[in-house]
Amino acid sequence: MPGYPVLPDGLAYGGDYNPEQWPEEVWQEDVRLMREAGVNLVTVGVFNWGLIEPAEDVYDFDRLDRILDLLHTEGIMVDLATPTSSPPVWFRNRYPGSRLVDREGRVLGGATRHSFCPSSPDYAAASERVAVRLAERYSGHPALAMWHVHNEYGWANAHCYCATSAEAFRAWLRERYGDIGAVNAAWGTTFWGLTYGSFDEIEPPVHAPVGLLTGLQLDFMRFSVDAHVANFRRERAAVRRFSDLPVTTNFMIPNCKPMDYWRWSAEVDVVANDHYLDAEGPDAHIDLAMAADLTRSVAGGRPWMLMEHSTGAVNWQPRNLAKRRGEMRRNSLAHVARGSDSVMFFQWRASRHGAEKFHSAMVPHAGTDSEVWRDVVDLGTDLGRLAPVRGSRVEADVAVVWDWESYWALELEWRPSADLRFRERVGAFYAALWREHVTVDFVHPSADLSAYRLVVAPSAYLLTEASAKNLHRYVEAGGHLLVSFFSGIVDENDTIHAGPYPGVLREVLGLSVEEFHPLREHGTVTVAPATGIGGSVGRIWSERVRVGEAMPVWTFADGPDAGHPAVTRHDLGAGAAWYVATALDETHGATDGTHGVAHDTARGSASRDPYGLRGLLREVLDHAGVRRLAGVPEDVEVVRRGAHLFLINHADQPATVPGVTGTGLLDGVEHRGSATVPPGGVAVVRT
Repeated sequence: MPGYPVLPDGLAYGGDYNPEQWPEEVWQEDVRLMREAGVNLVTVGVFNWGLIEPAEDVYDFDRLDRILDLLHTEGIMVDLATPTSSPPVWFRNRYPGSRLVDREGRVLGGATRHSFCPSSPDYAAASERVAVRLAERYSGHPALAMWHVHNEYGWANAHCYCATSAEAFRAWLRERYGDIGAVNAAWGTTFWGLTYGSFDEIEPPVHAPVGLLTGLQLDFMRFSVDAHVANFRRERAAVRRFSDLPVTTNFMIPNCKPMDYWRWSAEVDVVANDHYLDAEGPDAHIDLAMAADLTRSVAGGRPWMLMEHSTGAVNWQPRNLAKRRGEMRRNSLAHVARGSDSVMFFQWRASRHGAEKFHSAMVPHAGTDSEVWRDVVDLGTDLGRLAPVRGSRVEADVAVVWDWESYWALELEWRPSADLRFRERVGAFYAALWREHVTVDFVHPSADLSAYRLVVAPSAYLLTEASAKNLHRYVEAGGHLLVSFFSGIVDENDTIHAGPYPGVLREVLGLSVEEFHPLREHGTVTVAPATGIGGSVGRIWSERVRVGEAMPVWTFADGPDAGHPAVTRHDLGAGAAWYVATALDETHGATDGTHGVAHDTARGSASRDPYGLRGLLREVLDHAGVRRLAGVPEDVEVVRRGAHLFLINHADQPATVPGVTGTGLLDGVEHRGSATVPPGGVAVVRT
């Protein structure tokens, strides 16, 4: 089985290279600048289907031949793409049945990428054919390092609602269920008398009055993922007829909700991801860390590839903010810290035409006399010095449960509160752990959890019986589990588990929930520890918890559930399961003027609320025996990768991290007991 691509210079550095957009004399300048910047890998051919196949079954490889030969001559390796995310204009006109149809039944226009139905047999035949021709021609080319199938599956065509997709969906259901009675049972079609008599009566969840069968919607999402995976497999097989080099495609973790990347991960030889910073987000660097940790987890802990990110502004956010000085470097090295063995960008040279002409690039419109270019060159130097990091792994004691199917199900219509959002809860817990300097893995709830001291389930609305039993065994064996509200409620078909809430989690949590009490918009409740000292604010949610074998830890002090438990702990076997019944304030929420502020000098904080979400997490982390670095300033990102400690300072003032002894890879500085990182700077210490 092919593995991680073998590159000559350690970490891979480069980006998407689209020389077809430029006259040939620019190519010579490109390769000269690539050498200057330390680039050793470029992705070629992502969008050139219409150039190499200008008419059906008519091929012209002359330009691509010259590009690959030039790159090889200059020692730059190639990630060669099949160009199938952007079919040629002739294909769309020749095969109108391949056009994408939206949920409202509208046939969508072309003149863009991803404008095709993923279930189209015409697309399947044409994409396989061009993949075969590419692999046949270039499998032995000396510049080739790996294959890049398609580009960003599900970006704009995650779902199609055309007649072809409808028939493919019915075939998928026949394969999954066998008979129509099983479909009716799974979807609960007796509700509203919507029972199907045959598979032929089933249509995709097209635009309709509100209240569509939720089981139907979930299965259509699963079918759509499988349709894209089938297209990838077809092209991968075409490539492997001629080449044994690694094959990948670029994921969009976590920002492509429709693609279940747990499902995708086994299909690629190396996991690759595209990440673009939410430039306006106040904690964008924490969102980046979460994306990197999730990508590493999808990769099974193995090194992965950052296939695309940006040197500065993107072109598609509401306000496309350029990155501040040093931010691109911090972003890049944070991905490396969390397991990436590459730093790649979209794209090498900024485009003059098309939708992405205002997207930043390694060579900006300003040219080489620019801050961006100087930063690109400096980053290449940094990555050369970080070659010893390659291949090492990140280890974590804490895992966060992430399930794309639960994500889909939670955000279907008619849930108890419009404020229930999967990413909101996961992001809140992740940010609190990040600020506690805890590195986490992400896990599917059915995964082996035995390596972790603590597993956190911030949003496990959909949870199968098998996954719930897995969590139960984990706790009994000595693990610690922290579950947030509205979890364990439904099964894989969005059917409520029998008995009181929280369904399949009742036994492991040692409690039941009598009633949900979602809060009004901007409404809050007060939560107090059992000691009666201090307190915090809860948002979004409150509920009537009835403890069985669990013990109350914190209590609702007001609101609809005043006097009832808000946080509980259930000691079970050798472990413990915790439950929190509201969205605790992430930072400061103390209601007691005397006791609501703590002085935590051991964590390097002058003043923190000990009773909000972070306060709860500290208590749970301590109970689980999770060790953390002491005395680290809050805005310093600390990640250990193998023998190397990455220290990334996101603050505007210097930061000193105690307990660091070793040699700096980037600057050669010897650290004896502490390391001082300049404002916005990065240190990587071999300890």
